[in-house]
Formats: sequence, C-alpha cells, structure tokens
Amino acid sequence: MKYKLVIFDLDGTLLDTLEDLFEAVNHALRKMGLPEKSLESCRQRVGHGVRNLVQTSLPEEMQADEALVDTSLAEFKAYYTEHVDIHTHPYPGMQELLGELHRSGVKLAVASNKFQEGTEYLVKKFFPGIPFVAIMGNREGYPLKPDPGIVEECLRSSGVSRAEAVMVGDSGTDMRTAANGGIPGIAVDWGYRSLRGTPGISIACTADELLESLCR
Repeated sequence: MKYKLVIFDLDGTLLDTLEDLFEAVNHALRKMGLPEKSLESCRQRVGHGVRNLVQTSLPEEMQADEALVDTSLAEFKAYYTEHVDIHTHPYPGMQELLGELHRSGVKLAVASNKFQEGTEYLVKKFFPGIPFVAIMGNREGYPLKPDPGIVEECLRSSGVSRAEAVMVGDSGTDMRTAANGGIPGIAVDWGYRSLRGTPGISIACTADELLESLCR
C-alpha cells in the first residue's frame, strides 16, 4: 500500500446520512413553526457541523438569534439522536474497502464535523469489525475541519508520519483539511458535492478506483 494511514470523512464519504439529517432539520423547523427545507437545500448545508446546518436552515433574519439557534439545535439533536440510522447506510463498496485496507495493514481513522456521539455510534454500527485508530467528531473545545488540528490528532493516534497519510472526503472542506494538515487528499465523487474538474484534486468515482488510488 502507498499509505500507512487513511483518514476518512464520514457523511458523504463512508455513509449516506443525508435523509436522516434532512428529516431531523425539518422536524426542528416544524417544532419552531418555521417553513421546512428541501432535500437539496439540506445537501448544500451538510459538512460544517450540525449547529451550522440548523442555523443556516432558519430564515435568514433569524440566524443571528443565538437563543433561537440553541432551541432549534436542541430539537434537532433530540430527534436525530433517536432516528440517526433510519435511512443511513454505507455507500457501495465501503465496508469491503475498509476491510481490505485493514487486512493490508493500513491504519484507519475517521475525521468528521458531525457531533462526536453520533460519529462514534454510526462508525461502530456500520463498520464493527474495523479497529479505527481514531474516531474524531465535533467536540467542545476542538476546532472543526478544515482546521488541521484533526489531522494532527489522527497522526498522533496512529504513530504514522505525515508523509505516509492521506485524507479521503467528498467536499472542498475535506480537501482544505488535508492541505492545511500537510497531507494529500482524494475526493470521492459519490457524496454530497462533486469536485470533478477542480484543479489539483484527485477524484475517485467508485470504491475500486479509490482502492487503486490508495495503492499506487
């Protein structure tokens, strides 16, 4: 294998979580008596943490009201925690890909902007046989991607050098995280945003293509 550590994004890379996030956002909006959002609108907001997802789903004139954001976020989290895995599922080939990497001696980590409890629950549920060296989500006191701190934590947890690590994700945020952390990034084309045609970005369109990119 070309790399000794692969750091994966979660939502839009390993798992398709969009519909459960969409349902939770609209539940919170309904509870607040506010208009609901479309699935496509939710897709464009995913990836920057659930507070940002909820805040930017509110009417624009309400987004600066921190108390309202807090209340809406509480409604979102209460619903999402109970319905986190109703529609969520791994993308095709991801379970097999992780298994192949693990059997080849590659260390694996997850770096997500999803809240920590949800990140850990979904990773352990859908990839139970994979001993991840780090599962990093949105934790109080720690910056979100694209801050390079999450890359540094994964490197420390794995004992792998920067030169032997790579990040895999579906968004510009993931690619900026990799660049900020001084490691290469590979973008997958099956997630919530397409980076196809972006200069300097390596794209994998299938699990097999991703495995090939990680090997060569």
